[in-house]
Amino acid sequence: MPRPNILLVTLDQWRGDCLGAAGHPVVRTPHLDRLAAEGIRFTSHYAQAAPCGPSRASLLTGTYQHVHRSVQNGTPLDARFTNVALEARVAGYDPVLFGHTDTTVDPRTVPDDDPRLEDYEGPLPGFRIALELPEHREAWYRWLEARGHDISDRGRFLRPRADVSIPDGRGASWPPPPFATDETETAFVVGEVLDELERLSADGEPWFVHASIYRPHPPFVVPEPYHDLVDPAEVPEPIVDEPGDNHPFLAAARAWVAPPTDPLDLRQVRATYYGMMAEVDTQMGRLLTGLDHLGVADQTVVVVTSDHGEMLGDHGLMSKLGFFDQSFHIPLIIRYPALDGPAGGVVDRFTENVDLMPTLLDLAGAEVPRQCQGRSLRPFLAGEEPDQWRSAVHWEYDFRLFAGVADLPGNRCNLAVHRDRTGKYVHFAGWPALFYDLVDDPDERRPLAAHPSMADHAAALLGWRMATDEQELSDHLALPGGMVVLDA
Repeated sequence: MPRPNILLVTLDQWRGDCLGAAGHPVVRTPHLDRLAAEGIRFTSHYAQAAPCGPSRASLLTGTYQHVHRSVQNGTPLDARFTNVALEARVAGYDPVLFGHTDTTVDPRTVPDDDPRLEDYEGPLPGFRIALELPEHREAWYRWLEARGHDISDRGRFLRPRADVSIPDGRGASWPPPPFATDETETAFVVGEVLDELERLSADGEPWFVHASIYRPHPPFVVPEPYHDLVDPAEVPEPIVDEPGDNHPFLAAARAWVAPPTDPLDLRQVRATYYGMMAEVDTQMGRLLTGLDHLGVADQTVVVVTSDHGEMLGDHGLMSKLGFFDQSFHIPLIIRYPALDGPAGGVVDRFTENVDLMPTLLDLAGAEVPRQCQGRSLRPFLAGEEPDQWRSAVHWEYDFRLFAGVADLPGNRCNLAVHRDRTGKYVHFAGWPALFYDLVDDPDERRPLAAHPSMADHAAALLGWRMATDEQELSDHLALPGGMVVLDA
């Protein structure tokens, strides 16, 4: 089979339950649903870390956070790690990046005055940068300026218009921003990607493009008609924990990132978030149609996932943090027609973002580095059931930036999660553990300090942690005649 084209799309801060195909009651994603109907949708897919930088480090290096140790936005990624772009380049691709990877350069590899040491939003080594779009968004603003907008006050593009009256039944995030539907950040990025794909497809060589879409990441604002697409009265109510002992992490987290106090404003934020998803979905449709028009869809691996989710007021929290599924359960859809696997399949086995690097390299016919701790998803794409697949998922969260509020030393501000079908065990380095009985409490409303299954889940977490220490050299052995590598 010839080498495929690869289109890796990450949608920033997209919850795993927020797809029409997943049965969400108000989210509208017809284009992503179409992709799922033509490919495979993985319903139990999880990120390995949050926020953006640590999660993308896991996704792009195929390693867990306790191995790569990029634990915060701004924590350097050790230069000794290879990544999917570097390995794809070895395999003959010219990997191209649109957007961001939030990779901080290893300070040991650059001079002390290197400007990259002042910014956490650097590009991953190995990518050719076609469009760099960090949080300052300068390229997008210049594009808006060329379309006739006054960009002297850039901040106004990131907030609801103040000159629009908010009607009854709508909250503070309802007003649209001062630009049109076809002028969003996502529309800008997709347009640039399509231009590049046209050039690459004309060359006739297999290509690798990573499109990193910033939305539906906050700020919560979206243009017409998406700003009013969802009625706040119709959104699902936030999950509210049952009264009980307040674990110190939950108490601290609710102080760090609290949701709007006005119930209408909170429902509107949820409605606006869903409208932002619809806007991104429209642009995904434009991207998928572009592949069709170029005649390359059948030869292209399309992967759509996210870096992490969004609490959206559930459990009294906003943003992406902690241990709840709303922060770590994310979508994954993969379509590769040339593999001739089942279309419209749904896989409910546990999968993780560390699986994506080995999957892409496997589909490209490239060697998967020993570094990778995930497994290729190719068997699922071919309609097969792999042997000895995982029965649980794991993720980690480092909160040392809040060490002062937590009243813990920084090296104890971290947690690790073991989640299977029946329970979720959360181990803290500096606080008591928590357990959720997912059979009796699937929404995780009742954190437990004790449970009959707690010891077994704690042992499973320890077993996972010990089995996933770095193995790069541990299976090598010096013997007479030279170095040998033991079977993994």
